[in-house]
Amino acid sequence: MPRVRVHQHVNPLAPFYRFTPKPIEIENIFANHQLPLHLDIGSARGRFLLKMAEIYPASNFLGVEIREPLVEEANRLAQENNLTNLYYEFNNASYSLDTLLKKLPASVLQFVTIQFPDPWHKKKHAKRRMVNEDLVKTVVEHLKPAGKIFVQTDVDFLAEEMFEIFRENSQLRETEIFENPFPVKTEREMAVEEKDLPIFRVMFLKSKS
Repeated sequence: MPRVRVHQHVNPLAPFYRFTPKPIEIENIFANHQLPLHLDIGSARGRFLLKMAEIYPASNFLGVEIREPLVEEANRLAQENNLTNLYYEFNNASYSLDTLLKKLPASVLQFVTIQFPDPWHKKKHAKRRMVNEDLVKTVVEHLKPAGKIFVQTDVDFLAEEMFEIFRENSQLRETEIFENPFPVKTEREMAVEEKDLPIFRVMFLKSKS
């Protein structure tokens, strides 16, 4: 089946995307909702999580994506592959991730990934960038103690901006890394590596207390 065709960029500030989502209830979407949860914010076509869910059946994987057709396509693939530990949700993470995760049980969120988000290069579009203080606050609040956040991008100015927002959270400790810690790479990561271009990566750990 051909890929769903969508616009590469959508404006998260547009009225259509500034909606209040229904809080997700993981007991209704995963076969075993008590498994550790990996949240991928900006999951795009979802291929990264699709492979991760196959490799790690002892974890649940939740993808959040702003382009609804991609969410529908990814959920179809998850169902076709009988992956009961994988689900994707249509959500504007920069605007309403806190509401989406409102009912998430404590200490279930073990890992968060943010990989190659749209940089919105023009200064006048900076407010459209996904990583902001509210998003970081929400992620840290739900992340279990000693949980991890992995962020990577191939855009230098965006790396500086995103990493600094995470650094400002007193509950996080930064760990520099040079390689992707996962056995799976996103399509964007593979494309950048093929061109032999730099990728900026960082891992943050939440304090245990």
